[in-house]
Formats: sequence, C-alpha cells, structure tokens
Amino acid sequence: MSDSNNIDKENKKVDKEFGLTTFSLKNNTMVMFLTALITIVGISTYVSMPKDSYPEIKQPIVYIGTPYPGNSPIDMENLVTRQIEKELNTISEIDNIKSTSVQDYSTIIVEFDPKISTEQALSKVKDAVDRAKPELPQDLPADPNVFELNFSEFPIMNINLAGNYTLEELKRYGEYLEDEIEKVSEVSKVEIRGIDDKEVKIKVNPYELEARKLNFGDIEQAVTAENVTLSGGNVLDGGVRRTIRVVGEFTNPKQLENIVIKNEDGNIVYLKDVATVEFDYVEAVSYARLRKEPVVMLDVVKRSGENLLIATEKINAILEKTKTEVFPKDLKVSITNDQSSFTKEMVSSLENNIISGVIVVVIVLLLFIGTRNAMFVGMAIPISMFLTFIILNAMGITINMMVLFGLIMALGMLVDNGIVVVENVYRLRSEGYTMWDATRLGVGEVALPIISSTATTVAAFIPLMLWPGIMGQFMSYLPITLAVSLAASLFVALVINPVFILNYMKLDEEIVVNHKAIWRNSIIAAALGIVFLLLSVTWLGNLLILFALLTILNVYVLVPLSNRFQQNLLPRLEKRYEILIEYALHGRKPYFIFFGTVGLLFLSIILLGIRAPKVLFFPENEPKYVNVFIEFPLGADIQETDAFTKVIEDKVITSMEVFGTAVESIIANVGAGTGDPNDMSSIGQAESPNKARITVNFVDFKYRQGVNTNDALDKLRKDLGTYPGVSVTAEKNADGPPTGKPVMIELTGDNLEVLIVQAEKMKAYINEAGIPGVEKLKIDLETGKPEMLVNIDREKARRFGLSTFSVASEVRTSLFGKEISKFKQGEDDYKIQLRLDDKYRYDVDALMNKNITYRNQTNGRIVQVPISAVAKAELSSTYGSVKRKDLKRQISISSNVLGGFNPTEVNQKIKDHLEDFQLPAGYSYKFGGEQEKQAEEMSFLSGALMIAVFLIFLIIVAQFNKLTAPLIIMTSVLFSTIGVFLGLVIFNMEFVIIMTMVGIISLAGIVVNNAIVLLDFVELKKKRKREETGKDLTIEEVMHAIAEAGKTRLRPVLLTAITTVLGLIPLAVGINIDFIKFFNVYDADFYIGGDSVAFWAPLSWTIIFGLIFATFLTLVVVPVMYLLVEKFMFWLNRKTGIKLQMSNK
Repeated sequence: MSDSNNIDKENKKVDKEFGLTTFSLKNNTMVMFLTALITIVGISTYVSMPKDSYPEIKQPIVYIGTPYPGNSPIDMENLVTRQIEKELNTISEIDNIKSTSVQDYSTIIVEFDPKISTEQALSKVKDAVDRAKPELPQDLPADPNVFELNFSEFPIMNINLAGNYTLEELKRYGEYLEDEIEKVSEVSKVEIRGIDDKEVKIKVNPYELEARKLNFGDIEQAVTAENVTLSGGNVLDGGVRRTIRVVGEFTNPKQLENIVIKNEDGNIVYLKDVATVEFDYVEAVSYARLRKEPVVMLDVVKRSGENLLIATEKINAILEKTKTEVFPKDLKVSITNDQSSFTKEMVSSLENNIISGVIVVVIVLLLFIGTRNAMFVGMAIPISMFLTFIILNAMGITINMMVLFGLIMALGMLVDNGIVVVENVYRLRSEGYTMWDATRLGVGEVALPIISSTATTVAAFIPLMLWPGIMGQFMSYLPITLAVSLAASLFVALVINPVFILNYMKLDEEIVVNHKAIWRNSIIAAALGIVFLLLSVTWLGNLLILFALLTILNVYVLVPLSNRFQQNLLPRLEKRYEILIEYALHGRKPYFIFFGTVGLLFLSIILLGIRAPKVLFFPENEPKYVNVFIEFPLGADIQETDAFTKVIEDKVITSMEVFGTAVESIIANVGAGTGDPNDMSSIGQAESPNKARITVNFVDFKYRQGVNTNDALDKLRKDLGTYPGVSVTAEKNADGPPTGKPVMIELTGDNLEVLIVQAEKMKAYINEAGIPGVEKLKIDLETGKPEMLVNIDREKARRFGLSTFSVASEVRTSLFGKEISKFKQGEDDYKIQLRLDDKYRYDVDALMNKNITYRNQTNGRIVQVPISAVAKAELSSTYGSVKRKDLKRQISISSNVLGGFNPTEVNQKIKDHLEDFQLPAGYSYKFGGEQEKQAEEMSFLSGALMIAVFLIFLIIVAQFNKLTAPLIIMTSVLFSTIGVFLGLVIFNMEFVIIMTMVGIISLAGIVVNNAIVLLDFVELKKKRKREETGKDLTIEEVMHAIAEAGKTRLRPVLLTAITTVLGLIPLAVGINIDFIKFFNVYDADFYIGGDSVAFWAPLSWTIIFGLIFATFLTLVVVPVMYLLVEKFMFWLNRKTGIKLQMSNK
C-alpha cells in the first residue's frame, strides 16, 4: 500500500471528487442513522398508504342533472337544457358541453380545460346555473343537481340480501346494514337497489268527485290543513315554562280516509267517499336478481382518497357481526363485485413482480461483481423504494397499479447508479488506492455522468407529466413514480452507498472466511427458527431458517460460482469484446457498421409496413365481467322488459355453465342500474323501463383454471342470438379511462329531422359496403317513442274561463299525480300522492271525459267542463332522447369491432368509404369515441417524444459542452427503435398506441445512460493522455482511448442493461409467485398470466426489445460513430489548416 500515493501522479490533475459524497463520508455515522430512519419510516408508510386498483382521477368535469317529471325529451331540451347551456356558454375555460335530454330528465356534462381546478370549475358552473334559474320552469320539483364527477368514488362491492322474506323485510335488513356501513369513515355512501319506496296513494274516483262538485284542489287543501304539527309558543305552568306543540300529523295512512273535504248545509263529504287510500310501493321502476333469485342489493361507494382494503376489511367485519348477532340464520347475505379482491390480486401480483425482479437483479449482480459488492448495489433497491414511498405519501399519492408498475419499471434502473459507483470504486481499490481515496475519487469520477444520465431518464418522463385529460391523469402516476424513485436512487448512490462501501468493501484477497463461525451461527439461527415455528410464529421462524440457508448457500455455492464467473467467463467475455471493438474500429469497418445500422433502421421500418402489427388504442384485456344489454323499443312496460330479461337470464346461465367456477355471479338489473358504465351521460338519469342489464362477473384470473374470459364472451354472443324488435348485445368491461366505442361517427346540425334522415342514410351507406369487423351499427337517437298529444283549443278554453295551465294541470294530476303532503313514520318520510284510480288513469276516454270542476268568479257558481270540450287527444310518437354537443344537436352512429379485427383499419375503411358521402349545408360529421381519443393521445405522445428528446439533448450538451457527443448519443436513441420495430414484427405483437408510445419515450431516457457514461470515460481517458504527453492525440491514440473506455465500461453497461431487462421480464411474461404466501404457508400460488399482463406487457416488451439492441449500440456503434466524427475532425484539420477537435477539454 505504500506505493498508492505514487499511483498516476500525472493523472491527479484530472482526478475528480464530488462535494456531497465527501461530506457524507466525513459524517458517516449520521448517514447510517439516516438510512435506518428511511427504512423504518418507509416500511410504516407503505403499510399505511391507501391501496387502490386504479389511480385517483380528478378531472374538472361537472355534472348537471335536472329532473322535471312528465316532460318529453323535446320539452326537456327546450325548457331546461337550452336555458342552462346558454349560461354555460359564457364560461371561457370550458372545453366542451355535452347534454342528453330524456323523458323527465336533463343531463349536462361540462368538461373544462385541465388547467382549471375542479373547485373553480364547480363554482363557475353553479354560478351559471343560478343565472339560468329565472328562465327555468317555476314548477321544477327540485333545483338542478350540480356536482363534480369524481371517478374515484365508485362502488367497491355489492351486498346482496335474499331469502324467504318479504321485500319490506329485506329492505329493513338492508337499511340496517346501510346505517352500519355508512358509519365507516372510508365509505362515502350506500345505495339500496332492487326495491322501490313506498307512498301513500290517494286514488280518486272521478265520477264520485264530480258528483259532489269537488276537484283535486279541494282534496289537497283538506289534507294539507289536517296534516300539520305547529309550535304554539310556551306557557307558564306552576312556575315551569313549557313549550306547546300542536300535534296533528297523521300517524296512520288510514286516518286520511276520514278527513272532511266538504261540509256544506250539513252534507259532510269524507275523503273515503271519493277516493281510496293505500300505503303501498310506488309503481315498479326496477328489479334486481342474483342467479334468478330476487335480491335487495346494496352498492357501497368508497370515499375518494381512502384505503380500499381497509374499508373492505371493516365492512366484512360488520357483515360477520351482523350475520351472527342481528340477522336471522336463514337470511342469505352474499358479496359480489368485490373490488378489493381485484385490488389485492393486482397489488400482490405487482409486489411479487418487484420481489422477483429484485431476486433476478441480485443474482446477476452476484455473478458480475461478487456477493459483497452485490449487497452494496442491491441495498439501493429497498432504500430507494422506501424513500419513494415517503415522498409519494407526502404528495398525497396512493399505492395503485400505475405506482407499482413505475417501481417495477424503475427496478433495473435503481441499481444502475449503484453499479457504476461500486464497480468504479472497486476498480480503483484494486489499482492500489486507499479505501478513502478509492471511494472519494471513484464516486467523483462518475458523479457527473450518473447525475446527467439520471437527469436524461427523468427528462424523458417530464413531458408525460403534462399529459392533458383523463388519460393524462391516469398515466401521470407512472412518470411521477419513476422520477421520484430515480432521484431517490441517485441520492442513495451518491450519499448512502459510499458510506457503506467505505466501511465494508474488501478486495477478494482481503476476505477471510471463518467456516466454523458460519456453521455455528447458521445452526443457531435454524434452531431458533424451528422453535418459533413450534410456537406458531411462522414468519419469524421461516425468516431465521431462510437466513441460515442463505448464509450457507452464499459461502459454499454463490461465492465460488461468482468467483468462477469473474475469473473465467467474464475475462473471456472482456477479451472477446476487446477483439471485437479493435476489429470494429480499424480499416473501413466503422463505415460498414454505421451505414449498415442506418440500413437496418430503414429495413425495420419497411418490415413494419409490410407486416403491419395490429394497432390498438388501449391494451385488450381478458374481461373481469361481461355486460348483456337488453333494450326494448321505447314505451315498453317494465313488466314486459322483466319477463323477457328472465328468458335471457336463463340463456346466459346455461351458456356460462361450461365455464364452471370461473363464473362468480350473474346479476340482472331491470329499469334502474341498466346504463353502460363507460357512458358518462347515463349517470344520474331516470329509470328506463325498456332497458335491462345482465352482468356476468368472473373470479380473479388465478382462480379461473385456464378459462379465457374472451372465449366466454364469444360463446355468450353466439348463444344469445338475435330477437326481432329487441336489441340484445354483449360487451366486456374496458380497462382504463372511458374512451367510447371503437367505431363512432358524430353528426351535428340544428334540425333534428334532417339529422335523423342523414344518420339513417349514412348507416345504410356504410352497411352497403360490408366492411369486415363492424359488429352492428347503431344510431343513438331512438325514435318512435309512443306519446299522446293533448292539444288545447285556447279559444274554447277562454270561453269557459279556463287557462292552458289549468287544463294541463288537471291532466297532469289525473295521470302523473301530485305530491300534496308527507306522511312520517319513524325517521322515514313518504309522499302523499294524489291522482286518479288506476282503472281511470289508463283509460284514455275516461281521462278525456273527466270534468274540470271550478268556481266561476263572476257568479260564484260551480262549473264543470269536460277536458274533451276544450282539448283533443292525438296519438303520436317522439324521440327517446335528444343529444347535444357544444350547443348543437348531435346524433352518433356507433359499433363495436369484432374480435380479431383491427379497430384502426376498420375505421380507415369506413373513412375511405365515406369520402363520397355528401351532407346538406350546415351539417357535418367527424369520427369520435375511441378514434377521437386515439388521435388526441397520439398527437400528444408524438409531441412528448420530441420534447423528451430535446430535453435529453439539452442536458447532454450541458454536460459535454459541445454538440458532437450529444448528437452521437441522440443518434443511438434513434437506432434503438430498430430493436422495438424488429421485436414487434418478429414476435407478431400488437402496437398499443398508449403503452408502446410510452415505452418508446421511456426508452429514449434509458438508452442514453450507458452512452453518456461511456463517452464521458472516453473524454477522461483522452484528457489524461493529453496532459500526460502534453500534445494532441493521434487517431491511433483516440482509437486506443475508445477501446480502453469500452473495455472499462463493459461490465457496468452489461449489468445495467441485463438488470433493467430482467427486472421487467416477470411482468412482461406474467410470472406470478406469491413469495409472502410461500413464506407463511409454503404455497407459492404460481401461475403465468394475469390482468396486469395485458396492460403492461406492450410497454415492457417495447423497453426490453429496444434496450437489448441499444446495448449493442452502446458497446459497438457508439464507439464507431465517435471514431468517425474524430476522423472527420482530423480530415477537416488537414484540409482547412484550422485546428478543430471533438473535445474542448
């Protein structure tokens, strides 16, 4: 060691050190304490962080829902929708306004510019609605409901109650559960479905009413006057001041029958004389069944930002306690659509992928740099992750699939900086430097390159953080996680790793193995483990036994294997590389290699065009559930819909029998809960008696025993068949944010009749072409909804002293009814509804012949005028809904794309076919839905790639302070796409726009890392040689410097590439091993595939293909390009006589 101070004295002028590292080395006790603190806080943070399947999405989208019972879609559009839209149009920050007017209900969805906060958006919309209120009908039953659309608040489970009980009893049990579950802090609300509310029905006999010269107003006035409880003030009674309450509210619905409506000349008319009173359920608007058995269903909605798994645990505890202590034993309580099981599987799968990746990475490190050095590098993974959890938690981010994949993707990169640091320190220590100098200078030499390489990787992801819209929010957690974790790994490499290296790194020859101590400690640990196993402390017992086994395995297997690899295979590999690089750098071969690579780039692009992969917008999944949508023509009675739904239920159950236990549940909803979950416009809409939905839920992937749920969907579609006059379609759930149908054409214009004609023409025009892959074109505007128009003759009405309103009000109360008061029973309020008896309500003649009874204001006499005397009834039809976009009426033509067909190609064929289709002036069409989103996201991602490349280029220029080296590195990024294109072509993989493009952007940041470190070493070698000789280098010396730098960086370049690739392999392939379960009960629960594979495999394979080829680029093509540029500089020097260098240092 005495000669260490004399090593490379000439080079010490260019020796480097990094100030932060030197500071940490001088304060190593503080750094070790900080490491322990990060570990403890990081573990506790991860355990306590909320865990969800998908990230929270807070998009400035505001919903406005306005009920106005008794009005047609056209009336809803004119009376409500247009009035509100007019005021909304004054808000400048709005991106678009979409509205749907249906029978009795208006829905408006307002999407804002992502730059505005949800709170501001909500406030602006509320102000606009307030301004519109004077223009809205004065008899609206309630103000428009304005709220933020929160995609994070969704049902996390359905609780089903069934058994040999009345619906009222089941409802009572459901309400008990509702109250108990809503006490859970993580739960936002619980909604009960499958049973209707009750009401007090006053069913009037019109003939009895008219005979006594009474009207609806008389009944309303009498009921209102009797059903009151008022405060009477207070009275002083024996020195005590008592409040007085006059209690007059009804305690029993039957009490209404004895209300006096009229008392004139001793003639008393009671309500029971003209009407019957019933306390019964409202007319059926919904039915719910679980495998054909009627159920009362509770939808449990989680509060935004709360822990899904904790919420589910608390709810399950409530259910267990309730079933044993409160509910009768024969009451069936079941749970369906439990999101926690999916979340647990997703989180468990990704967690185990992280563990798999760590194991693979550590094994590779063991082979390349030995056990002790591998531990120095490997410690970067957990510490970086712990630090990441702390930072993400402080940012308010939950643990979800995007965060966990970000960690998996970062897994191989987390050790990159550590590898470079440890390998360089070990090299200097081997050359004779003291441990202090080797650590200080070893980190110093590579600090700037690894900071730069980390910055370039992070820079690649910065544009993804600016991704607008719902998709941007959904995907933004990936770049945020990567940026945080890579910054954490850089901190570990420059601050924490050097301290442990300084204290514990030893050269191989310095390590003395005490075999006796190893065996003694291992036996003691194993014995203690067995004791803890006998005491049923399984995890601790297994941990101690595992420690003993790993200790022996390390000393007697891993260390010898690592030594053999480093002493035999690795030198042989380095020698072969040295021969290869020397060969590649001499003669005309650099030109052949460079232009050959350029040719390969063009060839890969040509092959991609010849053997074009299937292009998808979002990954195609194996569905977790399938929806069967049933739709009758408008006007169908709910009883008819329900009867047909039962027939389809039987078919669905029979069709799914072949899949056995892979099917978890089959739930039918009729009337309510029948909308498409991916259609935002269906939120909050009124019941649809002509619609039903049957949902087939499948068990989690690992329990399906090889069943492909896409096969179940195909079989279901085949078995269902077609039915004249009824639409029956089967669709699978879509992963990720809603995007709309794969084929969607939006026609806009002002005149609805013209739009309908043009939509029908376009539909027929496309159908004539017979384009393969189109499932079934459907127009979203339903026509032919039966209605009866009551046309009032104003002149006749005026002669009788009647207004249009008085006639319309009589018809409305007779048929629809009117809420005249409330009946209170316990904590519940029930409507007291006044209308005609059913046998008269549904008799058009009886309705039109009903007398309007009123008092003539001139002579005070009672007058009775039949409705038919002032109005005529006319049977007609109207629209099912009226849709608008940005204040213009809109009709959409949409279709699914059949399995095996490319949605992009199908849409392109439709576009080509529609080129000759002409629309009238003022009418236009465009492709929306998935295609619109695809164009938007592709445009953004292409721009993001350009921005990422530009940011990376700026960082590299800042490091090298010149253009030549950065241009070489950026060329290698372009060349890395060769690997991606060839991988897609050779393995016939799909090009998934979202995931593949994100993968290419990610690849741009990863590829430059090794090239930066390699070229930085070339520059360092050249600078040292220049200072040693005092003159410029010859081309031979430059070639020698390149070869030396390549040989020096071979090991870290291979290591960083291999660790990144192998870290992604488990997720790309879908290898699932439950390490935690195996550790506890010795069951690895091994399977291949899973819900996460379809989602993440395209991104993973993109990076794997690109990085494998990029490794060849870094080791061969980048040195070749560097040499070619140097040769060009030498040639230019000779030609111009002006001294030019590639290096400015």
